[in-house]
Amino acid sequence: MSPAIHEPPHQSGGQQSDATKKSLKDEIEMVLRERIMVLDGGMGTMIQQHNLTEEQFQGEEFKDHMKPLKGNNDLLSITQPDIIYKIHKEYLMSGADIIETNTFSSTRIAQADYGLEHVAYRLNKISAQVARKAADDVTAETGRKRYVAGAMGPTNKTLSVSPSVEKPDYRNVTFDELVEAYTEQAKGLLDGGADIMLVETIFDTANAKAALFALQKLFEEEYDPRPLFVSGTIVDKSGRTLSGQTGEAFVISISHCDPLCIGLNCALGAVEMRPFIETIGKCTTAYIICYPNAGLPNTFGGYDETPEVTAKHLKDFALDGLVNIVGGCCGTTPAHIRAIAEAVKTCKPRIPTSSFSEGYMLLSGLEPFRIGQYTNFVNIGERCNVAGSRRFAKLIMAGNYEDALSVAKAQVEMGAQILDLNMDDGMLDGPCAMARFCNFIASEPDIAKVPLCIDSSNFAVIEAGLKCCQGKCIVNSISLKEGEEDFLAKARKIKRYGAAVVVMAFDEVGQATESDEKIAICTRAYNLLVNKVGFNPNDIIFDPNILTIGTGMEEHNLYAINFINATKTIKETLPGAKISGGLSNLSFSFRGMEAIREAMHGVFLYHAIKYGLDMGIVNAGNLPVYDDIHKELLQLCEDLIWNKDPEATEKLLRYAQTHAQGGKKVVQTDEWRNGSVEERLEYALVKGIEKYVIEDTEEARLNKEKYPRPLNIIEGPLMNGMKTVGDLFGAGKMFLPQVIKSARVMKKAVGHLIPFMEKEREEMRALSGSTEEEDPYHGTIVLATVKGDVHDIGKNIVGVVLGCNNFRVIDLGVMTPCDKILRAALENKADIIGLSGLITPSLDEMIFVAKEMERLEIKIPLLIGGATTSKTHTAVKIAPRYSAPVVHVLDASKSVVVCSQLLDENLKDDFFEEIQEEYEDIRQDHYDSLKERRYLSLEQARNKGFYYDWRTESKPVKPLFLGTRVFEDYDVQKLVEYIDWKPFFDVWQLRGKYPNRGFPKIFNDKTVGEEAKKVYNDAQNLLKTLIMQNRFKAKGLVGFWPARSVQDDIYLYATEEEVQSSEPIAKFCGLRQQAEKDSSSTDPYYCLSDFISPLESGIPDYLGLFAVACFGVDELCTEYEKQSDDYNIIMVKALGDRLAEAFAEELHERVRKEFWAYSEGEQLEFSDLRRIRYEGIRPAPGYPCQPDHLEKLTMWRLANIEEATGIQLTESLAMLPASAVSGLYFSNPESKYFAVGKILKDQVEDYALRKKMPVADVEKWLGPILGYDPE
Repeated sequence: MSPAIHEPPHQSGGQQSDATKKSLKDEIEMVLRERIMVLDGGMGTMIQQHNLTEEQFQGEEFKDHMKPLKGNNDLLSITQPDIIYKIHKEYLMSGADIIETNTFSSTRIAQADYGLEHVAYRLNKISAQVARKAADDVTAETGRKRYVAGAMGPTNKTLSVSPSVEKPDYRNVTFDELVEAYTEQAKGLLDGGADIMLVETIFDTANAKAALFALQKLFEEEYDPRPLFVSGTIVDKSGRTLSGQTGEAFVISISHCDPLCIGLNCALGAVEMRPFIETIGKCTTAYIICYPNAGLPNTFGGYDETPEVTAKHLKDFALDGLVNIVGGCCGTTPAHIRAIAEAVKTCKPRIPTSSFSEGYMLLSGLEPFRIGQYTNFVNIGERCNVAGSRRFAKLIMAGNYEDALSVAKAQVEMGAQILDLNMDDGMLDGPCAMARFCNFIASEPDIAKVPLCIDSSNFAVIEAGLKCCQGKCIVNSISLKEGEEDFLAKARKIKRYGAAVVVMAFDEVGQATESDEKIAICTRAYNLLVNKVGFNPNDIIFDPNILTIGTGMEEHNLYAINFINATKTIKETLPGAKISGGLSNLSFSFRGMEAIREAMHGVFLYHAIKYGLDMGIVNAGNLPVYDDIHKELLQLCEDLIWNKDPEATEKLLRYAQTHAQGGKKVVQTDEWRNGSVEERLEYALVKGIEKYVIEDTEEARLNKEKYPRPLNIIEGPLMNGMKTVGDLFGAGKMFLPQVIKSARVMKKAVGHLIPFMEKEREEMRALSGSTEEEDPYHGTIVLATVKGDVHDIGKNIVGVVLGCNNFRVIDLGVMTPCDKILRAALENKADIIGLSGLITPSLDEMIFVAKEMERLEIKIPLLIGGATTSKTHTAVKIAPRYSAPVVHVLDASKSVVVCSQLLDENLKDDFFEEIQEEYEDIRQDHYDSLKERRYLSLEQARNKGFYYDWRTESKPVKPLFLGTRVFEDYDVQKLVEYIDWKPFFDVWQLRGKYPNRGFPKIFNDKTVGEEAKKVYNDAQNLLKTLIMQNRFKAKGLVGFWPARSVQDDIYLYATEEEVQSSEPIAKFCGLRQQAEKDSSSTDPYYCLSDFISPLESGIPDYLGLFAVACFGVDELCTEYEKQSDDYNIIMVKALGDRLAEAFAEELHERVRKEFWAYSEGEQLEFSDLRRIRYEGIRPAPGYPCQPDHLEKLTMWRLANIEEATGIQLTESLAMLPASAVSGLYFSNPESKYFAVGKILKDQVEDYALRKKMPVADVEKWLGPILGYDPE
């Protein structure tokens, strides 16, 4: 039965009092001040666990739907509401304060892939009702109020990136379409009872701004406001969103909507997300929400991070004051949320900063820009103006937008911090031209990094520009010319778009020319903006009108002075407001006399800035330094600006006539053009510079000696450049728009070579007598996102890059069934098929496609890509199902190289063979434990275990003390003689050949002997110095306890008397060999417990443990890093490791002869120690005798090792410092080292029972030794 859902009342803006309207936000904020709140975890993760069928997704209502619906998780709110309700309730009962509605993809845009656009409103309303019911039920059951957040995902389209490399200005969705879709979604969520509106997983801030625009409009016109949460997604270590914005720029771009919380989710685990959460927290006054994935995906697309680990990371966030709300995204479950809630319940919440934006104007492009009291004058580049630049106007009128970008880029390179864009011309479609040019700018990261100033007298043009910008822009401009009503309407819209505004000193009477008029109009506008619109004063810029002087009309002579005086008063009386001006107006009387105009601008700015001018629209790079202006010209400009000389205008004109008409030419040089043609081509590709690529490609083509064929240029310098791009992209040093830009440069170069390649093919056909038409493409590639998966951005990027490299790309889109993929491949005679997927179930679909290709004998290469895929999964699960090449492609930048090699007749066989060998090695590693071997059952292995006659053999020796002994500052010099130098030489990859292996024989080796001596001498000298300076600190601990074995486990007791009467204080669990030994072998099946007397024997026995470390290595490395001394960094780490091992060796000797004294008379040479010719062993958890690292936890708890020595365990149970050794001591004279080897499930289940752990968790930790596939 479906959960009973009660319809909440529709709440319009006029139904409640102001106090009631504010109550929900105030209520949540009150909780946020008191404690850290908890959000729920992954909805998709929980849905996947139900393994629902197509029929279950369809339900009764959609059983005859025209498209497959499996994978449309949001639809389950309608077809399977019980499942969604149950998931919500599980999260709530696990401690979540807030649950998200199941509506991540519930816009009509996202649902179009399923043909369910018409269901969008209902989908959101019902999803909200299901969540509302769960929240209300748990609130009633527990007495603690729970909240519902209406989840609004990013959709599967993007406003900031073109899906077509040939058309960088093209978008497959508009801002208005997104606003419409988000409005419909928000209405459904609000009508369904959502308390909070959550715009999440933002990879393109422009999309998010559309969602926020829709919400603000609804809150202004139809609904009571709800608290807003906004969460972005940083995709990699570059710290940027997929569309290229930094975290700080993202925050600035969306802060206009006054969100209660801002934060990050998805793409990264908590560890990777931390630096970006810290950054965001420093640049917002909002509360911080953080819900990461459960770590990074494993090789099979799943998430391995346990609830305890995720909770620990988020607790660290909380303890460091970074967060106010925490939860989970992909891979997290109710267990994760329970652990998180428990971990943070006593932690104090973050206190939001109040100082970041105080007194600052915050703007953004791809990068942030702050304007404050101590910011120098801000240059707003003026040349992208069809009315102010003839060259720019000519290019725009001709539709040559790509070349017009060079004007913008030049402005940025010459110092413009903001770009003014103006398309006001009677012969232009202004809105279309503005939108198109803004989209072009978005494709050029070097330009898009700065904020834009959308400049027009036509408000429709302004809106067209704002709808295309993900950053926070400036609107230039509005005024009171048409009255207050018009002014306020435009101001409210600008605020909703999230832009700052320039207000001109105009009113209903006209343009202000006198100082007092300018001040009065600006003051009136300021009060209207702040008090009636709620504008942030820091987002208000006044332009008190820089008017033309030197016209010959006396009434114009004071215009410069009036502007400066008004600026001073405005800055003094209107807090937060900034002042700007269009500088070119000042000198308009001297048009054509560039030297005069620039000098006037330089002098005017020098004075105006002193009085408070913050920014100005100028020709960046063409402003002379005040002190560099010729003295005569300087004085003339001073006289004109300050109206000191009535003849100043005439004198300036005469000066211009006698000084080369005031002409001036700026000469620029591009140093990179001096390199070789190969260097120039690579530079152009990496930087995305198209200007010279044709001429450079032609220069290379004409060098027949070096490049006999055009193809050689593609395979040589062009592919080298793309490889560099790929490497930079992978390292997080380039981001998506730059890669696409590089691909465009590549396409131009290849496009230039194609005619010559075609001519070459014609000539070759003529020589061979062939009449067959050759395909001009390198090959045809069919790309598809597999069935059930609607994520395709990565696939689209691959298609763009391949298309730029002369491959014919057939893109089948998303949710593509196997039969459609294979049919398209056959119809288009495809050379390669590429499959993409983001969600885990897509992996199974990829396997199915591979099987079908094999069954149908479609023998073409198959490429696998997408976030959920991996090389290991491809090698282990997909490649064995298909006899033709199967290749995992890491990212778009690598796809060209792979495809080129797969289709090159001279390379493909060798490449396939190399891939086969590599994947076979991967499979071998993975299946090493699964190859055909015979095993004993655990019971059989125990029956054939090591036998020791405890009654007739000598009795175990009692240690001299029980409990622990700590060594605080061990004598390092004592350890030097115990160093085993062979591993030291291995670090340096110095290995002698027989008979000169090992130390000191290695010095005699002809090949490495001399270098080995040198590095050894360096080590001795450094070691001597560091020991003398006391830079190494050796700390350690030993301990001994009464012990007995119980089957495969070892029980430890506090005293011998407690062995029979008390519970053990610790238990070490053992693993026993199970792999069948050779039939002629009589060797037993060992387990470490065999070397301890059985509990039932009554014979006293003991177990020891130790942990030692060499401290000081990290500090030394930091010092060497500052000196860029890589050699000594490696050296000191190698020496630290050797000293730790030497400490373990020396301490074990003391244990045998002194502390336990079971071998008092031992007299061994050092070579005997290395050959283990002593009694007893010291095995370590994680090594062959006991492969389970978890046993270290027992050691650390039992002996309190961290507190006693400072040696810590990481989450993966590695030791810190790295130069550390730990293990157990066994004194049995028959004890020996052995390898457990592979084990079977019967032992894993038994081991899990003994350790009180889930079998799956044990399998995770023992993965490398499993003798079966846990799947």
